Parts: sequence; structure tokens; C-alpha cells
Amino acid sequence: MNPQVAQQNYLRTRVLTATPEQLQMMLFDGAVRFAEQAKLGLQQKNWEQSYNNISRCQKIIAELTGSLRHEMDPDLCGKLASLYTFAYKRLIVANVEHRIEALDEALEILKFQRETWAMLLDKLGKDKAGKAAQSINAPAPDSRMEDKIRMSA
Repeated sequence: MNPQVAQQNYLRTRVLTATPEQLQMMLFDGAVRFAEQAKLGLQQKNWEQSYNNISRCQKIIAELTGSLRHEMDPDLCGKLASLYTFAYKRLIVANVEHRIEALDEALEILKFQRETWAMLLDKLGKDKAGKAAQSINAPAPDSRMEDKIRMSA
């Protein structure tokens, strides 16, 4: 099998089996990756590479903006929409004027958002694990069990 086809099949399976939270993380990962590749293109004066990767990053930011659920928390979604719009506009400046500084500003926002999302996923995972542990109907340890553990330790 062609390695590129295998990679596409793997990515398709990953996306189709991911939770909504994991999909959001994939979007942040992709946006950061494309922005970093665009930066490399700008540094090398490879305008085609920078354009293609900035465009991909912009598409992801548009998806992030469109996926905001304003009915859940209008204030937070409004702030995130403004942040994404700012990053999107900085990418336009980077693309049109070939300004690495503008790309760096957008990249900084994307990296911060990605890290924030990673912390949230970690907290959600711990909360889910705690709730699952509480729902297990396991007997409480008795003194004989504790004595046996102490003797073998």
C-alpha cells in the first residue's frame, strides 16, 4: 500500500473515531503546524509555501469560529470569536505583506489556545476518571487486608 494512502486512511479513521474535544485539539494542532510551515516559507521567501499554509491555517480558524456555540456562553464565544478574527487578520497581513511578525502574533494566539485546550482536556479526563472511580461498587478495604499489605511491604 502506498504510504500516502495509508497515512490518509489513518487520519480518516482518527477523525471519524475522535470525540468532539479531540477534534478540537486536532484543529489547533493543524493550525499551529500550518502556521509554523508558513513561517518557514516566509523565512525562505517561498511565497507559494507560505501562501498555501497560511490559507490552510485560515480555513481552520474559520472552522474554529464557526463551531463556537454562542447559545451556550455568549460572552465567552464573543471573546473567542474576536481572538480568532484578530489571528485571521494577522494571517492576512502576513500573507499579503510577507511579514513574519504578523504571522508570529497569530501563531502565539494559536499556541496559547492549543495549550489552554490541552489543559481543559486533561482536567476533563481527570474529572471523568474520578467519577468513574466513584461509581465502581468495590468493597471498602478491611483491617485484615491492610495488615496483609503492611506485612508484604
